[in-house]
Parts: sequence; C-alpha cells; structure tokens
Amino acid sequence: MTTPLDAPPTDADTAALRTLLRHQASTVVVVTAPGPSPAGFTATSFTSVSLAPPIVSFCLNLRSSSWPAVAEARHVGVHLLARQQQELARTFATSGIDRFAAPTRWRAGPQGVPILDDALAWLLCRVVDRVTVGDHAIVLAEPELLRHADVGSPLLYHQGRYTGLTGGGEPVATRAAGLSKSPPTGYIDVTR
Repeated sequence: MTTPLDAPPTDADTAALRTLLRHQASTVVVVTAPGPSPAGFTATSFTSVSLAPPIVSFCLNLRSSSWPAVAEARHVGVHLLARQQQELARTFATSGIDRFAAPTRWRAGPQGVPILDDALAWLLCRVVDRVTVGDHAIVLAEPELLRHADVGSPLLYHQGRYTGLTGGGEPVATRAAGLSKSPPTGYIDVTR
C-alpha cells in the first residue's frame, strides 16, 4: 500500500512549499487599518503568539495595496470570519476595488479602526512590531479590545478554497461578556 509519505521527498522550493501548504487548513481573517481611506485585506496567517502578554500576529505581502496603511497604523482590527462570510473574504482578497463599499457593512471603531459588522469575532490590536522576512512583513500586535459570538463556525481556507467545520453551530449575534471597568460599550477590555 502506498501512503502519501511513501512519495520521494521534493526540494523545498516555492512551488513545492505552496503545494504542501494547501494541506493546511487555516482560519480566514480580514485585517483592517485606519487612514485617509481605510485599508483591509484577507489573511490566512493569523495566529496567537503569546498569552502573557497577549500577542497575535499576521503576515502581509510588502507589495500589497494595504501594506502602506498597515506599515503606518498604530492600531489594526482583526476579524475572524464566519463560515457563511466567503463573499466578504473574496471582497477583501480582490485588488483594485473599494473593499469598504456596499455591500460591506462596517463602522469606525476605537482608534478609528474599521470594524466589520457580523464577523464571528474581532480584536482591536495595538501594533507592537513589524518584522520584514523575505517578501512579507510579520506584524505583531497586542489585543486591547475584543468581541465574539457565543457560537459559530469559522471560515477556513483549505486546498485552495473556502470551507468550514462540519457540525459547528450557526453564528448568533455578537456580544461581549465579562466587561471590565469603563470600556467602550459592548467591548471586552483585555488590557486590564
């Protein structure tokens, strides 16, 4: 019997690595940044880096139209998309369009960061570092506020397409719980 690991190894060039990474299921997020014109992009590189202190990261191509805004931003929004938000993910992955035009639903949040309505969860983060690696920047950010749905199924990217978990609950209206003293209404302040 032949298994995938019985195949001969391949040199780890760009094409081979891209093919291998298609086997990894990744959470789909939209990152937004304030500016004269708001910026935003779809990413599958979002991850938790540290819990103490809380630090998350995402990566962005230095040639991306969103990079200039992210390079200057002191705060960004990270929005975890729900399974049914494939069209929103496609919108923020498309070049040369106004990603914030209708039907995208959003509002200016704290620090002027664009907050997308109906996301499964979102974090308002303070950018703490940007590290250039190859043709990308790794952005490290500290969550300051967050909001999440009680239940829902995340949007995933796997084998070159959007998908989701099977058996997950459907998203409900987002809400905040465990509010600390005096955060903006409805947000969880994770800095205290």
